[in-house]
Amino acid sequence: MIQAETLELLEWPRLCQHLATFAATKLGVAAALDLAIPATQAQTAELLAQTQEAYQLESRAGGALSFEGIQDIGTSLQRAELQGLLSGEELLAIATTLAGARQLRRIIDSQADVPTLKELAAQLRTYPELEQEIHRCIDDRAQVADRATPKLAGIRVQMRQLRDRIYQILQGILQRQSNAVQEQLITQRSGRFVIPVKAPQKDAIPGIVHDSSASGATLYVEPHNTVNLNNQMRQFLRQEQAEEEAVRRALTEQVAAVKPDLDRLVVVVTTLDLAVAKARYSFWLQANPPKFIELGEPELAPKNPEKEDEEKEDEEKEENSQLLIRNLRSQITLRQLRHPLLVWQQQHEQGFPVVPVDLTIGPHIRVVAITGPNTGGKTVTLKTLGLAALMAKAGMFVAAREPVELPWFDNILADIGDEQSLQQSLSTFSGHIRRISRILEVLQNKSQAEGEENSNLTITNSQQQDEEVADTQNTVSALPILKPKLQIPQPQIPNTNSQLAIPKSLVLLDEVGAGTDPSEGSALAIALLQYLAQHSLLTVATTHFGELKALKYQDSRFENASVEFDDNSMQPTYRLLWGIPGRSNALTIAKRLGLLASIVEEAQTYVGGASQDVNQVIAGLEAQRRKQETKAREATQLLHQTEKLHREVSQKAAALQERERELKIAQEVAVNEAIGSAKSEIAQIIRRLQSGNQTAQNAQQATETLNQISEKHLPSRQQPAKPKPSFMPKVGDRIRIPSLGQTAEVLSGPDANEELSVRFGIMKMTVKLGEIESLDGQKPETKAQLAKVAAQAQALATAKAKQAAAEPAKPNPEIAIRTANNSIDLRGARVSDAEIEIDRALSKAVEYGVLWIIHGKGTGQLRRGVHEFLANHPQVSRFELASQKEGGAGVTVVYLK
Repeated sequence: MIQAETLELLEWPRLCQHLATFAATKLGVAAALDLAIPATQAQTAELLAQTQEAYQLESRAGGALSFEGIQDIGTSLQRAELQGLLSGEELLAIATTLAGARQLRRIIDSQADVPTLKELAAQLRTYPELEQEIHRCIDDRAQVADRATPKLAGIRVQMRQLRDRIYQILQGILQRQSNAVQEQLITQRSGRFVIPVKAPQKDAIPGIVHDSSASGATLYVEPHNTVNLNNQMRQFLRQEQAEEEAVRRALTEQVAAVKPDLDRLVVVVTTLDLAVAKARYSFWLQANPPKFIELGEPELAPKNPEKEDEEKEDEEKEENSQLLIRNLRSQITLRQLRHPLLVWQQQHEQGFPVVPVDLTIGPHIRVVAITGPNTGGKTVTLKTLGLAALMAKAGMFVAAREPVELPWFDNILADIGDEQSLQQSLSTFSGHIRRISRILEVLQNKSQAEGEENSNLTITNSQQQDEEVADTQNTVSALPILKPKLQIPQPQIPNTNSQLAIPKSLVLLDEVGAGTDPSEGSALAIALLQYLAQHSLLTVATTHFGELKALKYQDSRFENASVEFDDNSMQPTYRLLWGIPGRSNALTIAKRLGLLASIVEEAQTYVGGASQDVNQVIAGLEAQRRKQETKAREATQLLHQTEKLHREVSQKAAALQERERELKIAQEVAVNEAIGSAKSEIAQIIRRLQSGNQTAQNAQQATETLNQISEKHLPSRQQPAKPKPSFMPKVGDRIRIPSLGQTAEVLSGPDANEELSVRFGIMKMTVKLGEIESLDGQKPETKAQLAKVAAQAQALATAKAKQAAAEPAKPNPEIAIRTANNSIDLRGARVSDAEIEIDRALSKAVEYGVLWIIHGKGTGQLRRGVHEFLANHPQVSRFELASQKEGGAGVTVVYLK
């Protein structure tokens, strides 16, 4: 089948070998080496979920899965089902596998956010009772233990006693007949205890000779005294073997009884090991999980933009002939994509550094034609894309930078390499055509019956033994897409109003149309790619035909790409450039590979001028693209530097804000300390007043003391700092001119027009006074600034005078100090009772000139009643709420007439 050929062409088995090195068990290694490609997207989603969750566990501390003790017990289970007898090693392997599976389930159950793995682990039935029974009957040496049955234990006790008697008798013979024995040794021959006797003295120890040495000098003799004892030992051995077989038979029957569950256990453990192997391989490869792109709504197939005028006459006919197709919902994105086999070669086989490629294919693109020089990396690009699609389909991560977005391809079909064969009479061209025919057959079968397996794609031996020319002609004529003309034709789409089910296939073609006459090969390649544009989801083809480069401008479903060639080093860079057709550079490469320069120069004269012009245009486009990429990299670096600078500035701003906050806190602490000190001094004055007679002289002294306190603690009463003298440049001073970003020397002071002469370097110039500043940033005061300041001061003085004139004259008692004699507390009283108490207190507070009424905040009803009463009282000059320090809204201060 062509699918199997594609796996070989893309070197999928080699990748599976690399994956198998990350498996922990023989089961996982076997599964990795024979890794199957899922047939449905649902299966891929399940495998990918397993890989992602295993990746999460591998990344967590203490979350990695351990497969210790798990062995391949599949063969043992089959023999147990067929009523065979399992050995002690096999039974012990089953017991350790059960224990390992139980440990796996315990680890998975203890982790969070791994629902897929938990669902798998829930299927594990580990039968601890069977494991315990095996360990009870089989010891660590895989032998049946004495504790297995009482009968077996009794037999072995008798055997040990009998062996001791035999040893005692033989030791006595060895000591008595020491001259006749070869050495003081007791050994066994044919399961019977014997001693080595010198051949010339065999008659000294009568008995049965069971064996002799290679030289014949030593005979192994069983003395007559131990014959009966050895016979008894043989009987005990047979009884022991029979009892051991009975024990192992019972254990084998227990294993056979639960074989279906154990088979499922093997499958689950293998699945887990394979998922962990994929996760570890992805981690080593620095790969990322793929996201599959779905198909969008059906649209009309694109028209040829150059022939729209010709088709206007048949517009209705053309609309009927347009076929509904479905494009992808978003573009294919594979940035910094690396070939996993080349990465392995670089890491383990000292290979060359891997050059990643960027694949960004629009959702409407169906065919990508890659052109460029030989040995430039076109074929590697095809294989890299094919392996990426296979890895994603098999539930593996893709060696590309995030995001990894590509469709789920139901078929990945490739024609890469040379299928030339002398035995099968195949030329290079014939081999390519045969393989392409099998690819087209798969696509046709998929279109006719979605999901049907294609099992009839092999070629019979009679077909393979046709002659080369006839075979080629028959194969080419069988292709449904060959057109008789070399010109680029517009695809003829069958007339239908129904939507065709397009297979979601990926087709990879290397050197399409090569190996035959260039004109016919080019025509065949054009027709083939137009057919594939309609019958596959994506086709990527490499070519040297110039006609294929023009398809992009004929059909919007086509795109060009090329591998870059460095004109300076005359070597390919292996980078993929999009939107630009490539140059073959055959002559340059031939010269670099050692072909005679004279031949290359002669060949250059035969190249057409048009071809040279096209190559020059392409070279100019490549150079322009390199410049744009260089600018883009520089812009990216500048952006990174700007972001770094922004972070630094933000950090400094945050530090300054924190410093400002700390200073404010320190200032608040200092203010609070000053307030506390002032309060304590005021309290002392109040206590002196309260303790003595309140005479006018005492009040005057208290007032002077309070004034001193206010001058000490209130900033508004302190002497303002002397203003810093303004900057005025003098001859010889160094100043800065901000508008020019220069420092200069003053040659002459400012004149009446506020202009001064300066010199910086060899230049002299006249500047305005307002255009300069000192080196420490001070600005000189100009006449305009002085006039402005004077005007502002005059306006402020006028405003204060008007405000003072508008305000009524306030009584200025000599002192307004709150004491118990000029305070009244009305909290909790009714308004009517409060009016009586206020009237009485006002009459007593005349000599103080002020009265503090404490009414509290509460609902405010008492305060309103108090204020209404005060507003109509003849002794009250004015009243106001006290400051926050004296009670705020809960206290009213009344000033008397």
